[in-house]
Amino acid sequence: MSAANLSRRAFLRGTAMAGGGLVVGFLLPGCSEPGLPLARLDGDWVPNAFLQFTPDGVVRFFCPRSEMGQGVTTGLTTLMAEELDVAPERMQIELASAHPDYVNPDFGVQATGGSSAIKAHWLPLRQVGADTRMLLLQAASAQTGASLAELSTEDGYVLHGTHRIPYVDLLETAAGMPMPSESPLKPASDFRWIGKDAPRLDSLPKATGTAVYGIDVDVPGMHHAVVLRSPVFGGTVAALDAAPALAVDGVTDVLEIDMGVAVVATSYWQARKGAQALSVQWQGGASADVSSTSVRADYESAAEDDGNEAHAEGDFRAAFAAASDTLEATWWAPYLAHAPMEPMNAVAHVRADAAEVWAGTQGPGPTQGLVARHADLEPEQVTVHQTWLGGGFGRRGTIRYVAEATQISKATGKPVKVLWSREDDLRAGLYRPASLMRIRAGLDADGRISAWEAKRIGGNITPDTLENVLPAVLPGAPQGVIDAAVGLADKAMRDWVVDSASIEGFYEDYDLPNFSVRHVTRDHGIPLTFWRSVGHSYTAFAKETAMDELAERAGQDPVAFRVAHLRGNPRLRNVVEVAGREMATMGKAAGRHLGLAAHGSFFTDVAEVAEVSVENGRIRVHEVLCVVDCGTAVNPDVIRAQMEGAVMFGLTAALDGEIEIEDGAVKQSNFHDYPILRMTEAPKVRVVIINSSDAPTGVGEPGLPPIAPAVANAVYRATGQRLRAMPLAKALLA
Repeated sequence: MSAANLSRRAFLRGTAMAGGGLVVGFLLPGCSEPGLPLARLDGDWVPNAFLQFTPDGVVRFFCPRSEMGQGVTTGLTTLMAEELDVAPERMQIELASAHPDYVNPDFGVQATGGSSAIKAHWLPLRQVGADTRMLLLQAASAQTGASLAELSTEDGYVLHGTHRIPYVDLLETAAGMPMPSESPLKPASDFRWIGKDAPRLDSLPKATGTAVYGIDVDVPGMHHAVVLRSPVFGGTVAALDAAPALAVDGVTDVLEIDMGVAVVATSYWQARKGAQALSVQWQGGASADVSSTSVRADYESAAEDDGNEAHAEGDFRAAFAAASDTLEATWWAPYLAHAPMEPMNAVAHVRADAAEVWAGTQGPGPTQGLVARHADLEPEQVTVHQTWLGGGFGRRGTIRYVAEATQISKATGKPVKVLWSREDDLRAGLYRPASLMRIRAGLDADGRISAWEAKRIGGNITPDTLENVLPAVLPGAPQGVIDAAVGLADKAMRDWVVDSASIEGFYEDYDLPNFSVRHVTRDHGIPLTFWRSVGHSYTAFAKETAMDELAERAGQDPVAFRVAHLRGNPRLRNVVEVAGREMATMGKAAGRHLGLAAHGSFFTDVAEVAEVSVENGRIRVHEVLCVVDCGTAVNPDVIRAQMEGAVMFGLTAALDGEIEIEDGAVKQSNFHDYPILRMTEAPKVRVVIINSSDAPTGVGEPGLPPIAPAVANAVYRATGQRLRAMPLAKALLA
């Protein structure tokens, strides 16, 4: 796979969802137009869209994916550096702007998510590095007269005998030569940086405060905007009195936009005071009569509906009827917010013939299209300045905040920063869908699962995703066309097909000879989007607690029971076996109990063991063992950090996370009533990375799904109480 070949691939037709990204006829990234995405200076050599060599010896890597704490800049730079033969820490990293060459091969748009970055770029970026290195070798051959066989490279130099030629001395010659393709990649035995622990390349700028996040951006003449949005989702302005806000010192504008009413001022606090003084009456809203109680009651009433079948094999009904023992139970997972540490923000400056936007987003490509749409410009007239992201988790894949800044800037003629408060983020955002899950399973006389039916009742992510993504990826499409496409997708997923994100993880892991996976759609007007590990975040909870209960009914150890059902899944079987052996060192203290769960997601397999105690009705997690097989470990230290972070994020949600709806509005407003895990509550996390030569797979999300069921299974051993609802702390006291 060479970059040159990638750029010649034809567009794929049709529309589909893949790994959390929208595919709408896409071109894989290449270097068909080298230099266009870059700020090129005189004397620079730009062999492709990802690399820039300066006359003073700087090697600049334009990172095509968004850095939101997951270590993507370190990982992708390592891939490029390995084949280019330059130490990663010697390379200068720039976040790429919007350009077709930076399209994510897994998504078809320039976006980051789905734990796809290393997996998608494992070969393409290495090939770019290898081809560039080969070109430098060819340039050295031309300059020295030596054959390629006489030349080698080492950390930014071409070696010819005892002579060391810096890459910078070869740039002028290389610039006049054609780029090679399909250059040989290094064998794993020659890796110098891949597979080795190394400090993250973004550690220094983050530690010194020089890393620029969207919230840090300041441009000349910039004004600040605070947006008031309907407390009920989908509500609109019925009446507006702008006079009290305009009377606040520093307030310059009050205007209606698509998402609500914007107050513009010369500082954020002036804009916020103006918003607080504003008098707005709201009307309507898709969720006006909705509450958490009514949602759950509706889901429970729909549990007996057949819904739509997503996957099936064998004859579930016959096998269930013939089973020696059966399990039938329901599980509940509530709405959840993302609550990234940096709330949503964007700076936009719209002029008559161009626009600029500064924002941390998971999709610079869609950002360019969305700004173009709202600014009445062509996408090529929009410049996207990508910044660091203070957390994403799927939330920054929906970029309404960019649309807000664009609309306000266009209406006022000013460069405008929109900054959401924490209250805005929790009450006016998008959420992980609530889910009611039912599992019916049967055991045969030998204690093996003979029948498995999993059903999920809840809202679908894809229609809301289309509603938000299509205006960005199709900026010239009329709104009527967008609405029709969204409506068709919504109807299709209610009546005919199943949204894959709704049921992923329900059946794929274990050997199930007779199974059926079904879905019943229930929509209550709550805006939904991807949340870290998406459907796996709740299906794993139901599946893995059911596996523990089935193991008990079969009279088998939970580890042995799982292993017996993983003959067709050797990678997951191995992590379960390793976790089982490691469990022997845990749970020794009095009052401590262990729970195991295992799950495969994003092509990565994870088993986790939670060591738990329960005192005075409160669950305390003391230690978590995490065994992960993610293929080749590009940077083991980053993998450990991602597993640790996923455990903490997942524990926050499992123990206390819940977004409650009352009269169509979100009750929670800040961290006092939407708590995150405190340092004093954080367990020790021990990560075991399986040594593998397979191609790398995702690590940002797979560490999350097993933690909730591992804790629930441990609580059962501590109390004898089966927890089938999250948050677990609330369920324990129910």
